[in-house]
Amino acid sequence: MSRLHLHLLSDSTGETLEVIAKSCLAQFDDVEAVRHLWPMVRSEGHLDRVLDDIERRPGLVLYTLVNSNIRRELEQKCRRRGINAVSALDPVVDALSAVLGQEAKARPGRQHALDAAYFARVDAIQFTIAHDDGVGSDNWEEADVVLAGVSRTSKTPTSIYLANRGFKVANIPLVPEAPPPPTLFSLKHPMVVGLTTNPDRLIQIRRNRLLSLNQAPETDYVDLEAVNAELAYARRLFADNDWPVIDVTRRSIEETAAAIVKLCSERSDAAEA
Repeated sequence: MSRLHLHLLSDSTGETLEVIAKSCLAQFDDVEAVRHLWPMVRSEGHLDRVLDDIERRPGLVLYTLVNSNIRRELEQKCRRRGINAVSALDPVVDALSAVLGQEAKARPGRQHALDAAYFARVDAIQFTIAHDDGVGSDNWEEADVVLAGVSRTSKTPTSIYLANRGFKVANIPLVPEAPPPPTLFSLKHPMVVGLTTNPDRLIQIRRNRLLSLNQAPETDYVDLEAVNAELAYARRLFADNDWPVIDVTRRSIEETAAAIVKLCSERSDAAEA
């Protein structure tokens, strides 16, 4: 297994670098990456202290620096010390600059500014938490998305993931013995999306859940016939109301969320057309 010291050097929080590093490292097998985060590097003195530490643990430096003097110092000193350094955002910023016909603003951490989008995201998270598991049906109309599905079809984690992207999400478990409130069938603003999954996979997930709670793993909750009946009930409900359906069996939370965002975008485009 290869071992790599990955130094993430930023004049802001370094969150962007961490996301980029994680995404890129996922493309390689058998790599043990030791990440070192160096945030808020905004002076030459601070840079020198960081470089001394990097030299003791050489590897790759991934950086986001907008101050031209600090960038120049970093690049020159890395070359002199034989340290590989790569600017993570330059190719994208340069391409945007060319297409937009304007110079980029050299503002450290600008992507984390407390703007309207930030507060909208906070509002979406609060709404989503308050409308988990069928709660608050009286104001579901305020949601952007309502997720419906039987128990353990990833409704809650998908809702939270979407909320972090600014979507107000409510979710409701579908239980044959307890029909959903009439509100669900009269919604105008939210997109209602049905989540389904493979019964064998669902039983496995439910059984693991019961075991984690120290509960008996042999109940109707994990009975194949009962689970098939639940899923059939949900599928009929989706079909009768013409709701889009996503099978989450082989999807990660991120993939499910991306599919939902795509559905919302297509719906918005169709409304505009």
